[in-house]
Amino acid sequence: MNSRERVIKTLRFERPDRAPRHLWHLPGISMFRQDELEAMQTRYPEDFAGAPIRYGESKRASGTPNVVGTYTDEWGCVWSVGEPGIIGEVKKPPLADWAALANYTPPYELLEHADAGAASPFYAETDKFVLGFIGNPFERMQYLRGPEALYMDLAYGADEVLKLRDMVHEYNMQNLALVRDLDVDGISFMDDWGSQNSLLIAPKLWRELFKPLYADYCRGAHEAGKFAFMHSDGNISAIYPDLIEIGVDALNSQLFCMDIEELGRLYKGKITFWGEIDRQHILPFGTPDEVRAAVRRVRAALDDGSGGVIAQCEWGIGVPAENIAAVFEAWSE
Repeated sequence: MNSRERVIKTLRFERPDRAPRHLWHLPGISMFRQDELEAMQTRYPEDFAGAPIRYGESKRASGTPNVVGTYTDEWGCVWSVGEPGIIGEVKKPPLADWAALANYTPPYELLEHADAGAASPFYAETDKFVLGFIGNPFERMQYLRGPEALYMDLAYGADEVLKLRDMVHEYNMQNLALVRDLDVDGISFMDDWGSQNSLLIAPKLWRELFKPLYADYCRGAHEAGKFAFMHSDGNISAIYPDLIEIGVDALNSQLFCMDIEELGRLYKGKITFWGEIDRQHILPFGTPDEVRAAVRRVRAALDDGSGGVIAQCEWGIGVPAENIAAVFEAWSE
């Protein structure tokens, strides 16, 4: 069974030979601990690969991400990085004044000049399950407007919020149209929707304003014969049923912010749990034995051998290599 077959069997609950492996790592790992990363990937080969899409050249981007200082991304958002190896925060949102919205345009040059055929040899040669990323609408809205301002806009029902949402969504839909025509296996999108204990906005408002966007992404993926993958940090238990309803095939969420056993009782067999293992406490501060115990807890709650679980975890810059190894060791037991 190769990697692609393994992931597809997992998503279809067709009893894969083992849970597929997927290791995420923050920029600091590849910047400062590349030898450790390569050793881990050799010891525990991954079953996933990212789509190597070559987009067009940005008109706005400048500077270097993930190093101390500032840089500007493709949308014109100015980021500040205070520690090497991290993504940073947007400190100068281009739409801090709503008046700027009238003349603002997304970076369509990235899509218009994308070289869709550049990675054809990669798709033909790999046996890994390939994911193509299409966007993060709520987060992009925050980067463009500023988080505090956007939350106030949502609370007060500002008309500009809908215009901004629709603009970002239209860009993501055009990106989806590009990506789904490639030889990828899955379409991924993300937004961090949870605080430590609850959703960041009222579930009713989320269902009204944002659920239709993700439904469009899932529909577009499925119409092209692709699987739909979504990520969200925080406690998102309130919207798990909605994500299942609209067709999310695999969901990466912070299981340890929620009641893992209850998630299993309610949703096992209805959606694939795309990881994870607690990266707030256990991975950075726990012992390898505590990491293995965390994996066993996830497996007991979610893994009955039929599939529906992916052995995913995130390698943060301060996490010991032995704790990441312990994750995959425990999944191999």
